[in-house]
Amino acid sequence: MTAVALPKLHHIAITVTDLEASTGWYQRIFGIGPVMEAPHDGGWQRMLADPEMELVIVLHRHDVNQGEAFSERRTGLDHFGMGVPTRAELEAWQAHLEEMGVLPSAAADRPCTQSPIADTPYGSILVFRDPDNIQLEMFSPPNS
Repeated sequence: MTAVALPKLHHIAITVTDLEASTGWYQRIFGIGPVMEAPHDGGWQRMLADPEMELVIVLHRHDVNQGEAFSERRTGLDHFGMGVPTRAELEAWQAHLEEMGVLPSAAADRPCTQSPIADTPYGSILVFRDPDNIQLEMFSPPNS
């Protein structure tokens, strides 16, 4: 068996219903901006990134999209998770999200809501949703 280096995640690509609205939301939440856009078969894509290209999110609009809300219960993406080093940083993200209009809720179960931070044996988790109801998570290690 040939030994290969473990790859690093390059980008996350998601399908959205409104490219402009989602671009604005991801820019506000993560402080990333458009660096490239181009047509693709049956639609348009826009890449958002920070200057160092450490966080890269590509938003896709497909002409045949019927506008339905995202559900992790269908085959495909369940959610994507990002890590922060401490629970205090997770709390800072919680406040930032609220300042950006991602409203606190008992459960992040509808667009632009966030759950309370859940402390588990494997770490602390903050769940939130984008305008298309796509679930995102922020995670910090246990006892951090």
